[in-house]
Amino acid sequence: MAGTHEGIAAVLSREAGLDAAQARTYVLIATGGAMDAARVAGELGIGKDEALAAARALVALGGLIDYGNGRFESMHPRFAAVNMYRKSCEAAGREPSRNDAIDGVGASLEDEYDRARDMRGTRGSGAR
Repeated sequence: MAGTHEGIAAVLSREAGLDAAQARTYVLIATGGAMDAARVAGELGIGKDEALAAARALVALGGLIDYGNGRFESMHPRFAAVNMYRKSCEAAGREPSRNDAIDGVGASLEDEYDRARDMRGTRGSGAR
C-alpha cells in the first residue's frame, strides 16, 4: 500500500476506530474498485478469512456494499468516511461532530475512487 494510503488508513483507524485490516481493506477497495475477499487478501498479504471479516465489518459500518459471493464495493469515500466515523461515535456513546481528518479522507480518495470506476466498461470490475 502506498505511503499516502497508509496515512489514510491510519486516520481511519484513529478517527473511525477501524482496525488495521479494516482500514487497509477500505482504502484498497475504494482506490482499486470492486473485488472479492481473495483478491483483498492477496493484495494486503492477509488471510482470506481476515479479509472477509474486515469487509463484512465495513459493510456494517456503511463503508462497503456487499455484492454477494464474497465480492465488495466501496461507497463513495466522502460518504463512507463519514458513515464509519458516525458509527464509531454511536458505538462509543458520543455525539458525532465535524471532523476535518475524516473529511480529508474522503477528499484524498475521491479522485482515485473515480478513476477506478471510469466509464470504459471497467466500472465495478476492479480492473487495473
